[in-house]
Amino acid sequence: MSAAEATPSPRARELVRGALDLHVHVSPDVVERRIDDVGLARRCAELGLAGFALKSHYVSTAERAAVVREIVPEVTVLGAIALNRAVGGINPLAVEIAAREGALIAWMPTVDSIAERAHLARREPGANLPVWAQLEAELRERGVGVDPVRVVDDAGLPLPGTRLVLSVVAAHGLVLATGHLGRDEIFAVIDAAVAEGVREIVVTHPDYPAQDLSPAEQVELADRGALIERCFTTPHTGKCTWERWLEGIRAVGPERTLLSSDLGQVRNPPVEDGLALIADRLLAAGFDESEVRAMAVDNSRRVAGLGGP
Repeated sequence: MSAAEATPSPRARELVRGALDLHVHVSPDVVERRIDDVGLARRCAELGLAGFALKSHYVSTAERAAVVREIVPEVTVLGAIALNRAVGGINPLAVEIAAREGALIAWMPTVDSIAERAHLARREPGANLPVWAQLEAELRERGVGVDPVRVVDDAGLPLPGTRLVLSVVAAHGLVLATGHLGRDEIFAVIDAAVAEGVREIVVTHPDYPAQDLSPAEQVELADRGALIERCFTTPHTGKCTWERWLEGIRAVGPERTLLSSDLGQVRNPPVEDGLALIADRLLAAGFDESEVRAMAVDNSRRVAGLGGP
């Protein structure tokens, strides 16, 4: 990363003021992270960011978020749950409890999705793995490995448990995020979520290798009512090119794009810099300030259920 990319410009900082980063990985976690949740809340307050959503691959973060809000009340900190094996997989009860404790986002399986497991199995021996994948490998060596989480049946239709999860998401007004589901699973789950009346749907990093949705497929999903998420780490870490990432935004349009960082890894830039670093990239690529604010500020606040900044 060049020095110019390492530090966001003042213009970018100002453009993302009032935004929320709805996809971060911070401490406490089962792997080392760059910053903890209270520290990030304080940095957001200093920079004029409205807040963030806490993502864990393994536990609900609703209770953590409530504690952080008490400590740093000027920042909106949101809880979430990812439906991996650690919470019982496709577990309506886990979603119900998380919702009652104040969670906002329910992610479909991430580290335990069938698509993610298949992608990891195709990697060359000795390949550089994400920190969570290293943990998964260690657990399997100790005999604690688990089967991936199924969300659709052999005909590609959502399983009854998946439909029940979606009904809980709809009943509580939660945001549904597609996690690391594969292409066919994403389409099936989104169609079922729309039928259940889920209010907000986010397609998680569609350019990530385990998803690898074409721009045309992303447009099709946006046409179904979903926001398409663009994460800083996906192109920054070489999981896709910046050109492919930008192509997807141009195809879908800023009004249907949500910017997130997916940061928190020790070797990556500071979490609180992520949205502004994206803003600089978009400005350099020819997007205007109103388009950047729509993606970073307006859409994140809409998903979080907040009004204008």
